[in-house]
Amino acid sequence: MGLESQDSGSRVRQIPEFKEVKRAPSKAGSSQTEPVRKMKLPIFIADAFTVTAFHGNPAAVCLLESILQEDAHQQIAREMNLSETAFIRKLQPTDSFSQSSCFGLRWFTPVSEVPLCGHATMASAAVLFHKIKNVNSTLTFVTLSGELKARRAEDGIVLDFPLYPTFPQDFHEVKDLIKAAIGDTTVQDIQYSPDTRKLLVRLSDSYDRSFLESLKVNTEPLPGIEKTGKVKGLILTVKGESGGQTTPYDFYSRYFAPWVGVPEDPVTGSAHTVLSSYWSQQLGKKEMRAFQCSCRGGELDISLRPDGRVDMKGGAAVVLEGMLTA
Repeated sequence: MGLESQDSGSRVRQIPEFKEVKRAPSKAGSSQTEPVRKMKLPIFIADAFTVTAFHGNPAAVCLLESILQEDAHQQIAREMNLSETAFIRKLQPTDSFSQSSCFGLRWFTPVSEVPLCGHATMASAAVLFHKIKNVNSTLTFVTLSGELKARRAEDGIVLDFPLYPTFPQDFHEVKDLIKAAIGDTTVQDIQYSPDTRKLLVRLSDSYDRSFLESLKVNTEPLPGIEKTGKVKGLILTVKGESGGQTTPYDFYSRYFAPWVGVPEDPVTGSAHTVLSSYWSQQLGKKEMRAFQCSCRGGELDISLRPDGRVDMKGGAAVVLEGMLTA
C-alpha cells in the first residue's frame, strides 16, 4: 500500500487500475499474463477537536464508492496506524459525496472494529464539509451505534451523539486494574458505563490539571488483568478549576484503551458520551466545556439535549489528502 498525492480533494473516485502479473509457464513453455485489479481510494487525515494542525486527535478517513473487501478495512487501518480509521460509504449507487446527506460509517483501530468513535466521526464530517464541499448543513451517518448526526456550526462541527449513564462500581472488583494503572493515586469515585464498557475513575479533587497531565499511567498490563470483556476503556478524570484561568474548563480527562490497541487516545468523543452524563450530574450543569489533556490536547463544548442525547462541538483541521493504492 502507498500514498499518492492528489491535486484536488473534490475529485473523489475509486479508479481501477490494471497491472500485468506473470504467471507460471504453461506446458507449451510460454509465459502468460493476466490483469490484476488495483483500487485507488481517496484518503485524508484530519485532526479532530482542535483548530490547530498537529493537535487534537488524528483520524484517517477513507471514501468508498463501492463495497470494500471486508478484511481490507482492517488492513488499511493497520497500515494507517492511527487510533482510528473511518470508512465512509455510499448507501446507494446513485449517491454523491458532495450532494447526499446520509452515508454509512465504520471505524477501525489498528487491531479491531469499534462500535463508536467521536473524533473519527468529526474528522469524517470535516472531510465531507471542507474538502468534498458537501452542500448539506447536516449529515447523517448510519453506524453500529445507530444514526449519528454532524451539523455545521459557525465555529466548528457539532456531533449529535448518545448520552450514556454511569453506575457506581465496587472498588474491590477493579482494585487490581486501578492499582496497576495509577499506583497509589487517590481515587474519589469509580463509575461504570455498561453501554460502552468504559470504567470512569475520578481522581481526588485535591489533584488539578497539571497532576493529571503529568501522571504516569501504565497501560501495558491492563488487558492481562481485565480479561472478562467487561472493561474496554479506562477514563481518568478530575474536576475543573474555578477562577483565575484564561480558558476555564468544567472537567479534565484522559482516556486509555489498550484492549483495542490504543494505549492512550489523544481526544475521545465516545468517552465524553460517558463523561458528559457523569459531570452533568455532579456539577448540576447542562452546558460544559471539557479538555482532554493528552500530550496533543483537545477541547469540546458539551450541551445535554432535551431528548436525552448530547451535542459535542469541536473543530477539525485536515492535514493530509491523497490516494491509497491497495
